[in-house]
Amino acid sequence: MAAPKKTAARGRPPTITRERIADAGIAMTLPGLSFVGVAAALGVSHIALYKHVANLAALRELVAEAIFERWQAPPLEAGAGRSINDDLYAFQRSLRMLVDENPGLAPFLVSHGAKTPEMVARIQRHHAEFSRVHELPQEQAAWLLSTVAYHAVALADTVYSRHAVVDTTR
Repeated sequence: MAAPKKTAARGRPPTITRERIADAGIAMTLPGLSFVGVAAALGVSHIALYKHVANLAALRELVAEAIFERWQAPPLEAGAGRSINDDLYAFQRSLRMLVDENPGLAPFLVSHGAKTPEMVARIQRHHAEFSRVHELPQEQAAWLLSTVAYHAVALADTVYSRHAVVDTTR
């Protein structure tokens, strides 16, 4: 017996999806994010966008979460001649680049942290893998990575950022 054929949905294809909203928001950057701007980038009215995102804070959260979801932690390779210092350096460097490439992400991460269950689960998997590779207790791996992440994100945004305001009067 043949499976029933799926009929195509009627009408226009959806123009407002979480991914398209995130893409438009990432292109605008978190500091420049606005409902009107995202709606214009999607070719819809800002009223239509409100049917998918409740308010500007929710829009910022959606975009920041998408940025974080697309980031990949550097791979951890047991016995590949890499030390714990090498892996911590690669981890902080990747976070620094993430913040530098996404203006406004650092203050969001520092003030909001990981919110969604997916973000928390992803962080916990990375902690567990780091713990396994470097033969550390999971609590110690979590503490070490969280400390490095917090400081890397904060410093990348304030000290090393190419977007930081530099005092040239001195």
